[in-house]
Amino acid sequence: MAEDMRNDLLIRAARGERVERTPVWMMRQAGRYLPEYRAVRAETDFLTLCKTPDLAVEVSLQPYRILDTDAVIMFSDILIPVEAMGQEVRLTEQKGPELPDPIRTREQVDRLIVPDPIEKTGFVMEIIKRLRRELDGRVPLIGFAGAPWTLAAYMIEGGGSKNYAQVKRMMYAAPATLHALLDKIADTIILYLNAQIEAGAEVIQLFDSWAGELAPADYEEFALPYERKILESIDRDAAPSILFINGCGIFLEKMRASGADVLSIDWRIDLKEARERVGEGVTLQGNLDPCVLLSTPEIITAKARELIEAGGGRRHILNLGHGILPMTPVENARAFIQAAKGAGV
Repeated sequence: MAEDMRNDLLIRAARGERVERTPVWMMRQAGRYLPEYRAVRAETDFLTLCKTPDLAVEVSLQPYRILDTDAVIMFSDILIPVEAMGQEVRLTEQKGPELPDPIRTREQVDRLIVPDPIEKTGFVMEIIKRLRRELDGRVPLIGFAGAPWTLAAYMIEGGGSKNYAQVKRMMYAAPATLHALLDKIADTIILYLNAQIEAGAEVIQLFDSWAGELAPADYEEFALPYERKILESIDRDAAPSILFINGCGIFLEKMRASGADVLSIDWRIDLKEARERVGEGVTLQGNLDPCVLLSTPEIITAKARELIEAGGGRRHILNLGHGILPMTPVENARAFIQAAKGAGV
C-alpha cells in the first residue's frame, strides 16, 4: 500500500527503510486535550463513542486535521475485545475502566469465548474501512489492541490497579489458570488484529502497557511468549507492528525478542542507550515525557529535536513515552508535531 500513499514515512521508518525526515504521531492523540473532542464527548458516553463509526471516525481524524500528524490511529479502547469475550466492561474517562465481575477462577476463564471479530466487534472494522476511505492515501492508518498480560491485569483486577496484587497472586499461586487466560486472550487478539488488517489498518500497535510492572523473569514467562505468539500470527507483510511497554527499560533486550518491527519506549531510558542495547535491526518509537508538553513551545521544540538527533534519522518514529495528557495545550501539541517537520520555534 505504501507506494500509493502520499505520506508513507511511518511505514518506511517502521520497516527500516530510508526516510526524508523522522515521522511523528502521538499516543492517545485523539482525546480530551482537543476542544473538538470534548464537544463530541459532551453529547455521548465513551463506550458509545467507541462503538459508533460516524463519531469514532470524526474523533480519529481530529488530530490529523488540527495538528497535521503523520498517521491516524483509530479511536477505540483496548478493552473492546474483552467485552466480546464475555466479560462485562464499563468505560468512563473520569473513573477509568470497571469490570464488575473480575476473573478469579479457572471456571470463569473456561466460560470466556474466543469471539469472531466481525460478529462481535464489526463496528471496529467499519471504523477502519471508513477511515481508509476518508484518508484516501494521505497518511497511514494505525490499528491496535491490548496485549494479553495487560488485558489479563484489567480482567483479574476488575479495573486499573496500583500494585496488581490480584493478577500477581494468580501468577504465583495459580499460574496454570493465568496461562489459560493469557492463551485465550492471545487467540482473541490474533483474530482481532488480522481482521483490522483485512479491513485496512496499515500499521498495528500492540499495547502491553502494564508489562513493566513485572520482574524480568516473570515478563519472560507471562508476557513475552504471548506478545510473540500474536506478532508471529498477524499479517506483518501487510502491516508492520509496534510493541509498546511502559517501564520497559529493565528488559528492553527481552522486549526485542518479541519480533516487533518497532519498539515503543517510555522516557525513563535514554534513546541512544536504547539503540545501543537493541542494535540496528529494529525501529525505536518515542520517547518524550508527556509532561514536557505542559511547558512552552520553545522547550518542546528543543526537546523534540534532541530526540530526532538521538534517533539518527532512519529507524526512529518520534512519539511520546506514554499518552498525551488531557491538560496539554493544543498549541504545545502542535509544536511537538511541527518540530519533526522542521517548523516551529
